[in-house]
Amino acid sequence: MVTSFVIVAVLALVGGFVKVPYVSLGPGPTYNTLGSVNGQVVVEVDGAKTYRTSGQLRMTTVSINDEVTLFDALGKWVSGRYALAPRDEYFGPGETQEDLERENTKMFQDSQSAAETAALRYLDEPVKVIAQEITKKAPVDNIIQPGDRLFEVNGQPISVQEDVRKALQGTKPGQTVKVTFQHENEPKKTVDITLGKASDFGSDDRPEGFLGLAPADRADVDFEINIHLEDVGGPSAGLIFALAIVDSLTPGAMEDGRTVAGTGAIDVKGNVQAIGGIPFKLIAAKEDGATTFLVPADNCAEAESNAPEGMDLVKVETLAGAVEALKDLDEGRTPPHC
Repeated sequence: MVTSFVIVAVLALVGGFVKVPYVSLGPGPTYNTLGSVNGQVVVEVDGAKTYRTSGQLRMTTVSINDEVTLFDALGKWVSGRYALAPRDEYFGPGETQEDLERENTKMFQDSQSAAETAALRYLDEPVKVIAQEITKKAPVDNIIQPGDRLFEVNGQPISVQEDVRKALQGTKPGQTVKVTFQHENEPKKTVDITLGKASDFGSDDRPEGFLGLAPADRADVDFEINIHLEDVGGPSAGLIFALAIVDSLTPGAMEDGRTVAGTGAIDVKGNVQAIGGIPFKLIAAKEDGATTFLVPADNCAEAESNAPEGMDLVKVETLAGAVEALKDLDEGRTPPHC
């Protein structure tokens, strides 16, 4: 009996305290981007006329738990609500939960910027081009800073981010080009930049010269949009944020009293991209009252095979298409479905 007790105690300790090399994935919280969280409006527009909305537009999340013991793993696997995945699919060598959260926070911030730009471009607001990132020790390092506005490169005006690459076509490493930019509210400045070779700075080799900046479109408006949502990471809320901005700045309510949920990364042009974890997001959306779910086109097959009963799966490829789909629902037409 003593031996049996010892064995059971050891198994209990191992099962309850020893972590396994897996993470658990499950439904995370959802947030109504047209409402408030902890008394703070999620999408806040300051300096422009906004319009009342009705219904809910809920962004969805996936919970990732790195603290999984053997008993946890067994319990979650049996529940059918969670899935287990090898830890190294989500964490690099030596990477911690805090490291992953920092990375997800950065992606979340980038998705907010992309959502804002996509929404305002959809609304035909003007766009400017900024230097989003600067490559360390590249030709423009210590000359142009992240956030500086670009006006001309190599004598060509810069209106959208693609213009920077076009302006460098036909140039060669070692060639000098002029770049006109503006730092914050300072006067415009034109400088001579000697182009480098892309492969010398870790980029893919290319024949044209290399500046060492990543351009990005940003809306050029005299009002501010702020998204207030803490403890959420990753890029997959971009579509829902963009829709919330469009809904706030246009008359009428696209949801017309419905609870609509969805997911999807978005770029500054409004293209909707596939994401991960959609089975868990569908569960969370259903539990929070959603009856319609906006699905990136490339996630449709997975969504169809995991859709909760009664959930209407609407296929979206662009922000404009998502807006039209919601209008279709509002006016009794059938939107594109998965």
